[in-house]
Amino acid sequence: MNYEQTLEFIYARLPMFSHLGTDAYRKDLTNTIALCNEVGNPETKLKTIHIAGTNGKGSTSHMLASVLQTAGYKTGLYTSPHLKDFRERIKINGSMIPKESVIAFIEKITPQIDKLNPSFFEITVAMALEYFVDEGVQIAVIETGLGGRLDSTNIIRPEVSVITNIGWDHMNLLGDTLEKIAGEKAGIIKNNTPVVIGEVNNETRAVFEKTAKEKNAPISFATEHQYVAAWENRQDGLHIEVAGKETDHHAYVLDLHAAYQIKNILTVLETLKQLKTTGWNFTETDVREGLKHAKKLTGLHGRWEQISQHPAVVLDVAHNEDGMRELVKQLETTTYHKLHIVIGMVKDKVIDNVLALLPKLATYYFTRAKIPRALPENQLAARAVLAGLSGNSYPSVEVALAEARENAAKDDLILVCGSVFVVGEVAV
Repeated sequence: MNYEQTLEFIYARLPMFSHLGTDAYRKDLTNTIALCNEVGNPETKLKTIHIAGTNGKGSTSHMLASVLQTAGYKTGLYTSPHLKDFRERIKINGSMIPKESVIAFIEKITPQIDKLNPSFFEITVAMALEYFVDEGVQIAVIETGLGGRLDSTNIIRPEVSVITNIGWDHMNLLGDTLEKIAGEKAGIIKNNTPVVIGEVNNETRAVFEKTAKEKNAPISFATEHQYVAAWENRQDGLHIEVAGKETDHHAYVLDLHAAYQIKNILTVLETLKQLKTTGWNFTETDVREGLKHAKKLTGLHGRWEQISQHPAVVLDVAHNEDGMRELVKQLETTTYHKLHIVIGMVKDKVIDNVLALLPKLATYYFTRAKIPRALPENQLAARAVLAGLSGNSYPSVEVALAEARENAAKDDLILVCGSVFVVGEVAV
């Protein structure tokens, strides 16, 4: 098979969570272990950082990878889902896995696909780990797909485990309380391995502390060591001043403009501090340069990403309550004349809670991504009316965005959000 045929095969043959939702979710690690056994157990040969969380894990993963790459380490990065190209999920020093490597892996593993009937995610985890080992990666940043305890990535033994935050998402799989969700995410905490917690509250702190104690894992809470003393969004990036009890003030510039990155940077800095205690070496200059060029070096997209001007078109993958709450805060600090929002969502989100957070004065363009999980645009529009939002329905993201561009004046803002898959149909 060529590359296109290989993709067609895995999309058609393997259950995909992005397409099927819970029907594609495997609640154990059996298949992943079997697949990795088949390719020589790469998970035992790779140094890693493991990252879980409801929101922020993608940005955190990319920033960490950028710093490590800047410091001279050959750095792997595994994230999901992708926006445009399947190969975005598996990168080394910002470069996507070659098409030939994807083809070769699928050809080699096809007998196991026939035997195990694994999920799409299980296959991609095994592919990434083998590729990183084969290419001599010195350290890989591995992002969980969903949860933590039963996530396919949870066969690795990382240098540091990271949990960015806990919020309301995937409750049908992870639990209906923040404590239960935290318990699933805490499943990535390993014996005698440092764990960094980004954001915490009274409901989740006890869960993390209990698990860390059981695992004899040194635990640190990022917000207890440093804080953001000041920040400003300028033309060249997000300027942040970080201070703490144990450190002098440090100034950083991020090429990621969203204000919500001020939370993620504290998690990143604390993770880097823990990495140093385990023997990894990088300078403060490496940290500054890595953060300043994270988007450029790693290819991160869809986080308050402006893709055009006059009118401004911004893409953001916010799709759950906490993500949308941060996005609305960002809108409140942004200057524009009129707001147009192109939005589509998937069926298994808590849609009404998300819609209730959105600004009432915007003009809405309700649409759907080209995946089976997408909520039909007319149904989304009907539920939006109950939340006090007004607009029209469009059969595709392309049509919705074209209509928004047609209606917007040059000093207006068009925001595309609600789903990774909606953003993926616009991203360049």
